[in-house]
Amino acid sequence: MTAPAMPVFEHLMVRYRRTWRGSALTTFLVPIMFLLGMGFSVGTYVNRSGVLGVPYVDFIAPGLLPSSVFQLALNESTWPILGGFEWQRTYFAMQASPLRPRDMVVGQQLYILVRAAMGSVGFLVAMLLFGTVHSWWAIATIPVCLLLAASGSLPVMAYSATITSDNMFSLIFRFAVIPMTLFAGVFFPVSALPVAVRALAYASPLWHGVELCRAATLGVPSIGPIALHVGYLALWTLGGYALARWRFGRRLRDGGS
Repeated sequence: MTAPAMPVFEHLMVRYRRTWRGSALTTFLVPIMFLLGMGFSVGTYVNRSGVLGVPYVDFIAPGLLPSSVFQLALNESTWPILGGFEWQRTYFAMQASPLRPRDMVVGQQLYILVRAAMGSVGFLVAMLLFGTVHSWWAIATIPVCLLLAASGSLPVMAYSATITSDNMFSLIFRFAVIPMTLFAGVFFPVSALPVAVRALAYASPLWHGVELCRAATLGVPSIGPIALHVGYLALWTLGGYALARWRFGRRLRDGGS
């Protein structure tokens, strides 16, 4: 963490301290609703077949955990970023200070990671209450979710810095986020998909996060797959950071639209 990025982070945290009550309840309520609605309700029918080898709620909970954090991170890297360039023009005000584009990217990303950490802890607490955690390895889901949040939010931050209308966000959510959520192993094993669709699932960062979290909460981690999953997410993170830093700098140099 570079020291110049701290003013950006502190600015976002001061603003969040005025509005945190609006998200605090959903941090705990949403996972409970998901687990009740999907894990236990739908799980009653899935468990009859016994194809998963574990209760459906134990299977789906570690999938919903990274999925919810991933979506939270993407939400924080879409409209807030576009607003900072197009509506409030906060980033242009920051440009008048010694802050550089990379400081803005790092500070914004630190804030997103704090929000992701809050979401991760809230969901993990709900999982503990429902008895879906079966290993001390489950604590590793928190850093996994943070890495997943960074791997997704940084490229989206770069995208948000290139557009002038929030109508363009529908492309991300309709053609990336929704399919990724449905077919990345959150609700059912990816092995059940056709080969072509399975390849797309493997390419998504979310699938790698789901696999890591599921292995952690079920207590079946394996060093080889862990290294591959973490390495893949790290590549997305590093590439996303470079792209976001470039796009922020170019948008600021162009002076807006």
